Amino acid sequence: MIYFDNSATTKINDSVLKTYNLASTEYFGNPSSLHKLGLKAYELLETSRKQIANLMHVKQDEIVFTSGGTEGNNWVIKGTAFKKREFGKHIITTEIEHASVLNVMHQLEELGFEVTYLPVDKSGHISADDLKKAIRKDTILVSTMAVNNEIGAVQPIHEIAEVLKDYPSISYHVDAIQAIGKGLESQIIDPRVDFYTFSGHKFHAPRGTGFIYMKEGKQLEPLMAGGGQESNLRSGTENTPGIAAMAKALRLLKDDEAGKAKKMEQLKDKLIKHLQTLDNVHVFSKVADNFAPHIICFTIDGVRGETIVHTFEERDIYISTTSACSSKKGLEAGTLKAMNVQENIATSAVRVSLDESNTEKEMDEFIKNLDEIHDHFQILN
Repeated sequence: MIYFDNSATTKINDSVLKTYNLASTEYFGNPSSLHKLGLKAYELLETSRKQIANLMHVKQDEIVFTSGGTEGNNWVIKGTAFKKREFGKHIITTEIEHASVLNVMHQLEELGFEVTYLPVDKSGHISADDLKKAIRKDTILVSTMAVNNEIGAVQPIHEIAEVLKDYPSISYHVDAIQAIGKGLESQIIDPRVDFYTFSGHKFHAPRGTGFIYMKEGKQLEPLMAGGGQESNLRSGTENTPGIAAMAKALRLLKDDEAGKAKKMEQLKDKLIKHLQTLDNVHVFSKVADNFAPHIICFTIDGVRGETIVHTFEERDIYISTTSACSSKKGLEAGTLKAMNVQENIATSAVRVSLDESNTEKEMDEFIKNLDEIHDHFQILN
């Protein structure tokens, strides 16, 4: 089997699973309970929070645990909108955001908020100048992704942050779910950003885990009321085993992060160079500073993306049609649509997404099968 769908989800690391199982059996108490089993679980919870904060170079109380990326994005955007609505109801985002952002924006529009959707250029990047022109007196939030999940474009976070330095009352949220562990920290981490969203299952942690960075002094309206866990921000009994496992996964991820990113980029470069030799193929990802090292989006023109995916699947090779969250709906790639790519080409898009465990041998085997599949469809066309 060759698994090239790591942007959809990653396989849990064996040692991370061991941590999860140990925490489940030895630290099974409720962290809110007063007895020693509860205290034991609470200490593990806070040790995990401290470890994550240290790895992210932030303060311990700036880390808040969630169930993953969708909850994190929902919470930061809705929580900011509800907390700051007396100051304005205008929000700025982009046309290429993940569904967990775009659909939240649509919900807020139904509640009377106004949303401006910034366009992208032909390479999938937004413009800081466009952002500056879109800012109004009633703008309360800007939300952009760090790395596009469909083609891997790295957005100009520092340029956006520079614009927002003149508007300290506007909150800035970055969806960094596809960026963590990819050697991009210098490009996406900026002190002007108020909130970052992360999801555990994107870096070999259990599903149902995630965290947000919430800058000290910033506020969010809680979405869930209850027992007041997470400093009264997110009620509900904490997933202590999952959180401990996520902290372990993040530590492993950060070990030689630059070397792992370089390895992924080398595999990406090899595939892209080969794709560029094939007829009737479009490649939308690049090997460049403003593209992530692990995502390659391409088409075999005239063949629907889901057909390509299932053809590879028959050979025990697993890729996806751009965003896994919308692939079963048979939709064209939203990012390619925003880039004004023709619909008949956009519906042919597929995504290869790598991680540090993938090998050159796997890539060679993938390319061999790619050639056979490509030639097969050229004959049919």
